[in-house]
Amino acid sequence: MKIRLLAGAASLAAACLAVATPAVAQDIPGEITVSGSATLVSDYRFRGVSQTDKEMAVQGGVSVSHESGIYVGTWASNLAGWGTFGGSNMELDIYGGYATEIASGVTLDVGLTWYMYPGGADTTDFAEPYVKLSGTFGPAEVLVGAAYAPKQEALANVSNTPQSNGQKQDNLYLWTDASAGIPGTPLTVKGHLGYSDGNPGLGPNGTSIAPTGKYLDWLLGADLALGPVTLGVAYVDTDISKSESAYLLPNFSSTKNGSSIAGSTVVFSLSAGF
Repeated sequence: MKIRLLAGAASLAAACLAVATPAVAQDIPGEITVSGSATLVSDYRFRGVSQTDKEMAVQGGVSVSHESGIYVGTWASNLAGWGTFGGSNMELDIYGGYATEIASGVTLDVGLTWYMYPGGADTTDFAEPYVKLSGTFGPAEVLVGAAYAPKQEALANVSNTPQSNGQKQDNLYLWTDASAGIPGTPLTVKGHLGYSDGNPGLGPNGTSIAPTGKYLDWLLGADLALGPVTLGVAYVDTDISKSESAYLLPNFSSTKNGSSIAGSTVVFSLSAGF
């Protein structure tokens, strides 16, 4: 789950996993809506793992949606540490899909996210289709999702190992998000739980979408809406132990003090919609 955390793999722009924050939409004639947001976070966590060496990130995204339910968008963030991203040390996500109401208050969203690392190695980019169901239950908004990245070079280990044999690998991510507004206040509480099942080890850029193969990530937090600006705070953690990640060192640690980049932390965010 990018921070963008509640966004998860869709980069709600998901993402996420991704802190996911609302954007103020601008209606344009022709049944098309353009929305966007800009965010400053104290740490960019993707599915519980820091992508910025446990330091700050500047993020932003724009999406265009049609009344029919078709949408496209893009989202970007700076990167640091965690192997060698190469190029501009930037993640650029391009996504598109279709969302429709399948029952009263229940929305089905099917799409695909293309994760790009401009200027990096040719084999670091990968595509991840996703499906999400969301709805409102009393005061709470709930989303469940599944993202499956089919076998691709970016998801496999760098070398011929017993785990990868130099082949392409796939990845499955399952997650659920929930949020609820506190009546009479501009405060929203939120939570996230995700499960990764992929190929353990390091990929072409010295990173991995599922570094230990199978693990859980979670988040508990709150957002405070102040007009077009949202202040967020979230506790983020994973169940990745030191022994599980030991074979990934030194990549899987802070370049400053060697601490785990998947350990518990509190992430602060400041977002503005436009």
